[in-house]
Amino acid sequence: MIHLHDVRYVRIGCSDLAKTVRFCTDILGLENVGDENGAVYLRGDDRDHNVCLFAGDPRDHTVGFELRTEAELKAAFDELRRSGVDVTAGSDVDARKRRVDAFITFRDPTGNKIDLVNRPYHSGRRYFPSRDAGILEFGHVGLNTTDPRRDEAFWCTVLNARVSDRIGEAPLLRIDAVHHKIALFPTDRAGIQHVNFQVASVDDIMRSWYFLQERQVPIAFGPGRHPISTAMFLYFYGPDDLIWEYSYGVRRIENEDTYVPRQFPFATSSFCMWGAVPKIKEFS
Repeated sequence: MIHLHDVRYVRIGCSDLAKTVRFCTDILGLENVGDENGAVYLRGDDRDHNVCLFAGDPRDHTVGFELRTEAELKAAFDELRRSGVDVTAGSDVDARKRRVDAFITFRDPTGNKIDLVNRPYHSGRRYFPSRDAGILEFGHVGLNTTDPRRDEAFWCTVLNARVSDRIGEAPLLRIDAVHHKIALFPTDRAGIQHVNFQVASVDDIMRSWYFLQERQVPIAFGPGRHPISTAMFLYFYGPDDLIWEYSYGVRRIENEDTYVPRQFPFATSSFCMWGAVPKIKEFS
């Protein structure tokens, strides 16, 4: 089994790179930390970057996960091969584009592009937001799935994800004590469904709600509170209809030996305990 240490970055193709960079800085509140290798790197914490934007197909998405050691990366390559997964070792040039020492890349059964990386770059400087959105750190990703049960089995057997809870067929997966770092959303295509950043308080969520409305940014869902993870949330649309999320107060699961995942019905009340109604295709 491959032990994922943490989610590290997303790489996102953009139909209009300059527009998306402006959104991520002026609206989302990320710090632009550099433009090189034909890409723009942004962050919301003290890591080198959390988001890499490049001009290209807006359906071209990759999620990077960190492994602890070079030995684990080599073992992961062999494990994926044994599991019948088409896996490739990244070139030195592509490693520099990802700002990591080394990586391997593959697709999950739905076709989501996944990087496993070793020795990702860190920053010697603190995160400096482009606006005070209250962002503390890159939190998690929502991934599309065309077969939730099949993909859940892949993430939980080949990789070390564990199911925290399910809404209908959609599993929320953890790789550490945080309730989820991966959420699988049933749909008909591969790709990132949403990108999450954790904020410091519910006040930050509400301030951003008014801020986004004033700037006519489409709200996808919220403000609300997830009964599954206890997190308060706000989802909103960015360029190319990619969904971004702020959240605060996510549950932690420390009792690995005794915890049993809960099953929630696929209903709006399972997504929000306050009564917010999602305006997201996959939720409706």
